[in-house]
This record gives sequence, C-alpha cells and structure tokens, in this order.
Amino acid sequence: MRTRSVLVVLYDGVQSLDVTGPLEVFAGAGAAAGEPDAYRVTTAAQGGEPVRTCSGLRLLPDEDLADVGPVHTLVIPGGDGTRDPDPALVARIRELAGRAERVVSVCTGAFLLAAAGLLAGRRATTHWAYCDALARRFPDIEVDPDPIHVRDGHIATSAGVTAGIDLALALVEEDLGRDTALLIARHLVVFLRRPGNQAQFSTQLAAQVAARHPLREVQQWIAEHPEDDLSVETLARRSALSPRHFARAFTAEVGVTPGRYVDGVRLEAARRRLEDTDDGIEEIARACGYGTPEAMRRAFVRALAAPPAEYRRRFRPNRTPCPTGEDH
Repeated sequence: MRTRSVLVVLYDGVQSLDVTGPLEVFAGAGAAAGEPDAYRVTTAAQGGEPVRTCSGLRLLPDEDLADVGPVHTLVIPGGDGTRDPDPALVARIRELAGRAERVVSVCTGAFLLAAAGLLAGRRATTHWAYCDALARRFPDIEVDPDPIHVRDGHIATSAGVTAGIDLALALVEEDLGRDTALLIARHLVVFLRRPGNQAQFSTQLAAQVAARHPLREVQQWIAEHPEDDLSVETLARRSALSPRHFARAFTAEVGVTPGRYVDGVRLEAARRRLEDTDDGIEEIARACGYGTPEAMRRAFVRALAAPPAEYRRRFRPNRTPCPTGEDH
C-alpha cells in the first residue's frame, strides 16, 4: 500500500482552521478506509519553533521546515501572516513545491503560492474578500472568485477556511475513492462534500439586501416560494411598482437582475432538496419552479456542470443505518 506524505506549513499568523481542517481529513481518511498508513501527516515551521495563529492559539510543529524532504502533498494554509511573508518562507515553499506531487493552498495561502511564482499563468481562487487583491497584486494569475476550489495541473487552491475541508475531501476521493471521502465527511459531520465549482456564497448571501422594504419583501417571497410565478410582472405587482421601475430598482439595490436572482434561488433550493431528501427529480423540478425535469437539468448543467441525478450521486453521502436503527 502506498503511503502519501502530507506536509502542512505553519507560520506566525496562520489561520488555525486552515491548518486543522485539511489535517483532520487526511489524518482520518486512512482509518476510514481501513488503511491507517494511507497518509503520513506532519507539520513544519521555520526553525521548528512554535507559532501563534491569528487567533492566538499556539501550535507546536513536528519538524523544522528546513529539514523536510520531498512530500507528496504540500498544504499551505492562509492567515494574517500572508500579508507580509518572510522571503525565506516563500523561498522554502517554492523549493518544496518543486518536488511535491500536489500543492494545495487554503484561503489566503494562495498569496504565498503566488509570491513563490507558483500560480503564474494558472487559474486560482482564494477567499472571496481577497480575490480582487490577489488579482491586482499578481496580474498574471487568472483569479476566479466564484468556486470553492480550483484545480490547475498539480496545484489546487481553495476559498475561505472550511473550503479547505472540501478540497481535502476531493483529494481523498481521488486517492482512496468516493466511499472513503464520504465516510470521513460523515465522521467530521460534514454532511455534504461540496463540488469545487459550487459558488462561495449562497444566492441570498451573494446578493445585497434591498434598501426599500417592498423590495426586501419580494426577496423574502422569492426565497419562500420558488415554485410560484416569479416573472418581473408578478414581482412588480407585489412591490406596487411598474415592471420597468421594479426591474431597475431591484437591480440597483440587490446587485443582480430579478431574473438572475430568481435563477439562483431556484438552483439553490433544488440543490438542497437533492442533498437532503429522497424526492424524485420531477417532484423537485416542480417544487422549485422549473416546471419540467429538462428545464432543471439544463440549469444544473449550465451552473454546476452536472445534471441533477449526477449531482445527487456524487455529492450526497449515502444513508447508512446506525446501530440503533436510526438513519444518519
């Protein structure tokens, strides 16, 4: 059996969840697969000295970063310490990455990879709040602010904090299979391994909340009634505005057109039902306002690159009975 070495780099100002999230996935995956030696996970910092996370937690590394040999998977977490990194740390990351089979960043760890020249000419992502800064500082990177993780060759970058767990689970699935990835996801109480191209935000979080009360009420109505007629004309009547005035006001205050907002809400509602229920595709399509399964299929393929049935198969953990007979 092959043992894959995973190194998580530590530094002062690192985000603790960026470290522990992926670490727990890799550390637990081997046991979940019945292969305890599937991964050898270690941490390392410059000089082998303890580091302080950005929340003040003290972490003791396993090794001196200078003494680390070639590793299979190099994990670079994010944190406040990426703002003005030690050039020696950046240089060492560049060296280690040159001999690693996979290089992974979590959140603003992408800035360290970029500083090391590892993302030049590549597509990458980071926490939504820092995507613009990454693109401005490193214009040779194709920064995609939408997905929760991006793979370009042997380098993978992920969005903020918990997205590192999703990326680690995707890598475990690549190494040990889907069943193991879903098993460790359930163990960590991660109910769904999100696909990499899933948006960092839900529709309601990504959009702005309208300033005017009638428009806020329309937003709430859309979320609660995705199956209804949500045309501009119907929504305009609910807000007591003309269709033209409503469309302009909604777009100005929410940041997206009414049509795009409705599309996003319906897609999110359908995804949740696929993830959380055993309802059939046709029933979900009707309940979420698509009308027909084919209309929902087109929306899923366009937004998520997978039809609804495939989405459910790939990203919903199988239900298994627990010893008490209750479903988990």
